[in-house]
Amino acid sequence: MRVISSNYPGTTVSFTEGTMPFEDGQARIIDVPGTYSLEEPSSKAEDIAVKMLDEGDVIVNVVDATHLERNLLLTLELLERGKRVIVALNLWDEARHHGIEIDPRKLEKLLGVPVVPTVAVTGEGVRELVDKLAAAAPSPFPAYPPEERWTEIGRIAGAVQTLHPRRHTFLEWLGDLSVRPLTGLPLAAAVMSIAFVGVRFIGEGMTNYVMEPIFQKLWRPLIEQLSALLGGAGFIHYILVGNLINGAVDFRQSFGLLTTGLYVEFDMVLPYVVAFYLMLGILEDFGYLPRLAVLLDRIMHHLGLHGWAIVPNLLGLGCNVPAIMATRVLESRRERLIAATLVSVAVPCASLQAMIWALVGDPTHHGGARYVLIVYGVLFLSWVTIGKLLTTILPGTSPELLMEIPPYKRPHWPTIFRMLWLRVAGFLKEAIPIVLGGIFVINILYSIGFFDKVAAAAAPIMQRVLGLPREAIVAVVIGFLRKDIAMGILGTMGLTIKQLVVASTILAMFFPCVATFVVLAKELGWRDMIVSTTLMIVAAVTAGAALNWVM
Repeated sequence: MRVISSNYPGTTVSFTEGTMPFEDGQARIIDVPGTYSLEEPSSKAEDIAVKMLDEGDVIVNVVDATHLERNLLLTLELLERGKRVIVALNLWDEARHHGIEIDPRKLEKLLGVPVVPTVAVTGEGVRELVDKLAAAAPSPFPAYPPEERWTEIGRIAGAVQTLHPRRHTFLEWLGDLSVRPLTGLPLAAAVMSIAFVGVRFIGEGMTNYVMEPIFQKLWRPLIEQLSALLGGAGFIHYILVGNLINGAVDFRQSFGLLTTGLYVEFDMVLPYVVAFYLMLGILEDFGYLPRLAVLLDRIMHHLGLHGWAIVPNLLGLGCNVPAIMATRVLESRRERLIAATLVSVAVPCASLQAMIWALVGDPTHHGGARYVLIVYGVLFLSWVTIGKLLTTILPGTSPELLMEIPPYKRPHWPTIFRMLWLRVAGFLKEAIPIVLGGIFVINILYSIGFFDKVAAAAAPIMQRVLGLPREAIVAVVIGFLRKDIAMGILGTMGLTIKQLVVASTILAMFFPCVATFVVLAKELGWRDMIVSTTLMIVAAVTAGAALNWVM
């Protein structure tokens, strides 16, 4: 119940585990990545699935009822290996909608194992599936050579499945248009535009009408009382409340744990994170992302990748950590290095994007949407340039894209909101301790003069090359801990809009946050991680210097 599952490749590349009450005890449930065949795994995710076959007592083979014949290949391979199998005939509702009629009892008889129709998003059939787990047993199914196996699959599908003629639905018609370049590219531009407008609309709405009233009307009086109780100064006041700006608490600039520490995450970041994950969940559940991968396959090949690589890049707009992990689905070391580098350099995470919109896009500080678009434009240009550069330098070729495209379906809102809650809760669980701990460390380092020395050393580059005040190096250093904290620091420096654009771009492209850095080293190895990191630093300084010169 607490695992995010999506209907496009690259979202699950390792196994997850849970428990459930079963008979007189607890049963361990292990969910491995999906695979179509056991004989020749085509990716690391499929290889994990094959290696874990011997881990379980019972295998629940989830079969797509809308594509029975193709999915029965894996079923027969499991049966031929003598595994205890029970078949969950999933997407049972979608099969009916498509005019596909399947006789589960006849299928059960032909396979020799229990078969249970299920609808995962509503829970239909799940109780029956659990009740029949104990009945799972090896089937006396003979082993077939590959060609004969497909003949047997066709015989089974023909015996249990009846197809009723019907007209194409509007969603099927729209799905066809989505993968044709002539119509698909304008549709993709429209979808992405609507998504970003939606993110900004929802994010600004939550900020202005929910979080700001909470902080200004409820939280401010409490903080002011605490500040008065602490005498308005002193070390404890400095840590908890921060500095008083013109004699008053300023949630953006005071930089205390209970002021800026909470304000940045809940007022400036959380609304946009919620908005982004909501939009992502709708696109996931609707089935659009696989079509986007197919549509962009030719473009991605120019960057040394194939269309699948768009998935890690899209995940990176939420968080770079799962995005880097999702590069495991790419077949070669070359592709993984290119994809991971592009994510780290040019794909800002949701919390960083939230701060970019909040600061650079704030018209009250001479900002606006056009300045935000400049930041995104530079990041996109860097994404293309670095991809082309790595494609030229690194030997090898990109394989062709072979993937399943699920049908469009109406979003299931309970599932979307459950996924939204899981993602937002995970973000808060990770972000709040790091942000509060980071601000505590920053205040301590400020008090001992550490950042004064760092700023003095970096002053020539910051001032002459990038056009930023020497103190901006503090934000760049803190960005290694957390990018949204770093943006919050920039917001306290009184920068011009030009300086904000330059600093935001550098921060987005410079060294990834510590969590991404650890995953990058783990997934790529230290040698490739050093190559990737060097590119980040060079690209960030080059882009910042170019922006400073042009603007």
